[in-house]
Amino acid sequence: MRNSFAMLTYFQAAVIGVVQGVTELFPVSSLGHSVLVAAWLGGSWQKLVSPGESGTGTPYLAFVVALHVATALALIGYYWRTWCGIVAGLVTMVRTRRLDTVAQRMALLIVIATLPVAILGPLLEHPLHELFAAPICASVFLVLNGVVLIIGEGLRRRNEPTLAEYGRRFARQQTRTTLLTLEAPPRRQSDRQLAALDIRDAIGIGFAQAGALVTGFSRAGLTMVGGLWRGLENDHAAKFAFLLATPAILGAGLLELPELIGPETHGIRGPILFGAIISGLSSWLAVRFLERYFQTRTLLPFATYCIIAGLLSIAHFS
Repeated sequence: MRNSFAMLTYFQAAVIGVVQGVTELFPVSSLGHSVLVAAWLGGSWQKLVSPGESGTGTPYLAFVVALHVATALALIGYYWRTWCGIVAGLVTMVRTRRLDTVAQRMALLIVIATLPVAILGPLLEHPLHELFAAPICASVFLVLNGVVLIIGEGLRRRNEPTLAEYGRRFARQQTRTTLLTLEAPPRRQSDRQLAALDIRDAIGIGFAQAGALVTGFSRAGLTMVGGLWRGLENDHAAKFAFLLATPAILGAGLLELPELIGPETHGIRGPILFGAIISGLSSWLAVRFLERYFQTRTLLPFATYCIIAGLLSIAHFS
């Protein structure tokens, strides 16, 4: 029998690409929305996200891989200056075994914070997705995601009096006084705030990101809440979440790359490529919007949306 996914149209690829590109970075769960949007629409849309009993070797998995890689490339492109500094800092850190610059500390923190999802992801991602892929499960966890975002905002307000400590924290962690000047461009000041995190902060934020392996929880949302828990402001927590998401999303995509070039995608590579392009553009616009949004605003509107959408979905699918 011909696989139903072979009927994927360019319109469907574009819609799913937009949903993936936006919800991967908005704190509202991309995986949860991929399940719920298709379930709400029903019909051929539902078949697109129902790859079958095997769960592997399917065209839908290949499509998701393409969308994830596109999102990761969009994040690398948006933060390319920051990533150039981080990669250079990582190389220098490995070669000299020193932590003397903001870039070196950023590199170390991202490596450490990526370890939980790098270890747990290959072990738990597919089992958890299969276990909680039902629309009712995604709905419940979407509500819980909203609750977690509200808790995160409470943590931010509790930590507000300690935010001024970041300059002193960073200074205590450095050995070269030339790095302690506060005369830096705004983007570099943001990196300085992130570099003030310590190893325990990175581990905590990393485990928060790993919570998004459960369908309905947002990678960006949980990582931001982890950053707020460790004392970051909303805009700094958002930037660290986007930086931290990049290796996680790209790594997961590259591991599944054989699915993208396998025989299952023959005849639908055009829609897959089109959806990936749409997803990448959507991700670029999403991160650009969110970086500005979190300079003055909070997670509460996203929390409200998650709770309302989740409750409506529970009522619909129960």
